[in-house]
Amino acid sequence: MGRPIKKSRMLASFTPGATSIIAVSNYRTGGANVAGTGSYIVSQRGSKQFKVHLNDSSEEVMTLVTKGTLTDNGTFNVQVILDDSTVAYVEKFYNNTIHYVTAAGTSGHVPYSLVTSESADEDQVSGKGNIDIRNFSATGAAD
Repeated sequence: MGRPIKKSRMLASFTPGATSIIAVSNYRTGGANVAGTGSYIVSQRGSKQFKVHLNDSSEEVMTLVTKGTLTDNGTFNVQVILDDSTVAYVEKFYNNTIHYVTAAGTSGHVPYSLVTSESADEDQVSGKGNIDIRNFSATGAAD
């Protein structure tokens, strides 16, 4: 598997008592695609294997893929917005960068940052791929 990703690169803290974790855009389980409104990456299990907390509060080891529409059970994707506003999907995480693939098939490497909202321009970090996060209150509830 190589060296695992540092926990600090998968987790960001914005206020005392509230932590933020890399959000899962979509996942597929039980033969259906599910929008990951409350799902997030818990931990790394392999280069493309991650333990994912699902919307129903269960956790499952899933495979990271770059497809926008998922076709295989046990897969998930993480959406990234590039500096030029192109939507792409993470193919592989590294400690400081990600390898991404766009819908058109273009791929590349880019440093990444964790942002509170992919769509809000004020949250975007110039020169980096911006990955959405899930915020959690001090009680552990997803915001």
